[in-house]
Amino acid sequence: MNTAGLPARALYALLREQAHSSARVARVIFGLSWSAVELDDGRCGLCYSPAGSPRDIPWAGSLAGRRAMDMLAWLDSEQPCEVVAAVATLNAILDYAHFPPAGDGRALHCTQAPHLAVFEHFAPQLAGADVAVIGRYPGMQRFDGRFEFRCIERRPGPGDLPEEAAITVLPGADWVFITASSIANGTATTLLQLARQATVVLMGPSLCWSAQWAAFGVDYLAGVEILDTPALFNIIGEAGGTRIFRDAVHYRLAALQG
Repeated sequence: MNTAGLPARALYALLREQAHSSARVARVIFGLSWSAVELDDGRCGLCYSPAGSPRDIPWAGSLAGRRAMDMLAWLDSEQPCEVVAAVATLNAILDYAHFPPAGDGRALHCTQAPHLAVFEHFAPQLAGADVAVIGRYPGMQRFDGRFEFRCIERRPGPGDLPEEAAITVLPGADWVFITASSIANGTATTLLQLARQATVVLMGPSLCWSAQWAAFGVDYLAGVEILDTPALFNIIGEAGGTRIFRDAVHYRLAALQG
């Protein structure tokens, strides 16, 4: 089945079909960088926090105790906070421990910059290649002289390309690293369609572990395994960003193609 190019809602529908859980929401947190949902069976899922959240959320204080499966209805919401809560819940249900080939997943480590462990792993293969990175990752200057890349960012900073550049950059790229935040902001399917000729790595804490991504042209999943949920919630609640990779999660890599 060639699913590349499907609208975001069709993607959500395919992922939702794989989610089965009788668990209920135990707690939810929206931090500055990350949001998280913990279920009463101990599973936990992450998603990036939406930018520019409203100051007043009408459902605040009402999520704990809801059925996890009911939260997935918000995947179709027009409200970013609701989509993020739904994606984090989906990621709790489709976590690494329940991913079919999880036993073959490789833990990735980069002592000095654990949030860059994915790039550290692939760096030897990227020398001389046309590399595009969707999303800004702090500290990428550590790879200067090892490989070159173009960064495409929704809110571009110095040296970044605007998101419109994906139309011209991705079709000719050899490697494309796509932030899993694109799942929640609705751009994942478009980016995957543009990158269909490249080797694609879908990566980040917002990733749900599903073999279905292979049908979208994803070659590698680089998501996280949560190691310490209490530490994770503490860091998120104290406005932490990349710190979660030092104390609460680490990257796992799974090859989907071939």
